[in-house]
Amino acid sequence: MLDFKNMSFDELLKPGGYTCTCGRPHKTGVKFLKIGRGVIQTIPEALSALGVSHPFVVCDQNTYRAAGERAVQILQDAGVPYTLYVFDGARPVLPSERELGILAMRFDYNCDVVLGVGSGVINDLCKMLGLISNRPCAIVGTAPSMDGYASNSSAMELEGVKLTIYNHGPEAVICDTEIMAQAPMRMLRAGFGDMIAKYISICEWRIANLVTGEYYCEAIADMMRAAVKKIMASVDGILTRDPDAVGYVAEGLVLSGLAMAYANVSRPASGIEHRFSHIWEMINIARGRTLELHGIQVGIGTMLTLELYDYIKKITPDFARAKAAITAFDQAAWEAKIHRVFGPVADEILTSVQKSGQNEADVRLLHAERLCQHWDEILAIIQAELPDKATIYEAAKKLGMPVRPSEIEVSKEDTMDALVCTHDIRDRYICTSLLFDLGLLDDAANYFKRVLDS
Repeated sequence: MLDFKNMSFDELLKPGGYTCTCGRPHKTGVKFLKIGRGVIQTIPEALSALGVSHPFVVCDQNTYRAAGERAVQILQDAGVPYTLYVFDGARPVLPSERELGILAMRFDYNCDVVLGVGSGVINDLCKMLGLISNRPCAIVGTAPSMDGYASNSSAMELEGVKLTIYNHGPEAVICDTEIMAQAPMRMLRAGFGDMIAKYISICEWRIANLVTGEYYCEAIADMMRAAVKKIMASVDGILTRDPDAVGYVAEGLVLSGLAMAYANVSRPASGIEHRFSHIWEMINIARGRTLELHGIQVGIGTMLTLELYDYIKKITPDFARAKAAITAFDQAAWEAKIHRVFGPVADEILTSVQKSGQNEADVRLLHAERLCQHWDEILAIIQAELPDKATIYEAAKKLGMPVRPSEIEVSKEDTMDALVCTHDIRDRYICTSLLFDLGLLDDAANYFKRVLDS
């Protein structure tokens, strides 16, 4: 097995990638990667490595102050021509069709590369702009707040629906840890929240592989385990804004992006905990509200998921019960639930589920049969992959992170709706898919409600 977890970044960026025993080649489009103190100065070097010379620089008001102003000064000092666009700050910058349309219309076609300066939203928008303009993309990170810096996908909103759109990803990533250490503390917390999610994602990736035969790579999973372990040991340093500790978070987040690129799917970095966040966002987009940072929401989703797995560890699957539940599935009631929860975007969800066939009885019966046959193996995976819940809570509280939805103004009702709809919004097997197939999702929801009330 390839030992990705002990490879340097230079080795992980090997041109042509690696042939793995999992049966798939692993490679990334990233050609230049620097993480450390003062590395913002390497912007001209990064452009040279990409063979480009005229960047279209994209910032928002905050990221321009954090690093954009320095970035353009470095370009000026190096004699590199550039075109700058800074969002005006009149409204929050969202990863939506509106902002992407603005960038497309403002784009200077004399530019041969898109250079984003920012974190999640700016990164996602710049990757999309690179895709539609047929230009390479590069990113100067300003906060260790999310895991998309090196990924080949963007989390976008289209008419209120959260989508993952696969693209070429950035070819250069620069994370100056002295800049990142000065990011607002809530963004440092968000990075921690997005990283502890990897406990869940690896667990569910393994379970899905066992139940549905979905592709899985142990070498990629092992790389993510090592990254999370390093971050859990850096909590005190994150709290004091130590650039080296923040660097470990940045490294872990970048490794997550590389893992997604290696696997060509978001599985190594995303499980049910991300679904909580996505559904809360979709619900609140329809209401005209914005919530907390994605990573903070994901961190809360991770802690909720650990509670849910406590329930799963106590159940004994019964195929007769599962078959009865699958046979009795009420399509009309299910559609009514989707319309109630998702409102104007419900039809998008219904179309997606119909296309995937994930609710079809024969598919669910096969899953239920495999769950019953392999339950001991599933419990062993849960035991091996998931951390002690108290340890995660202690680390989160030390960082001042919210640990319950109510702390970010998400109601119990919206949390319950998110729980029972997590398996509906994408065709990817997660723990609520497991509960749904076993006919136990309603029982799990009752348990979950008691947890929220406690």
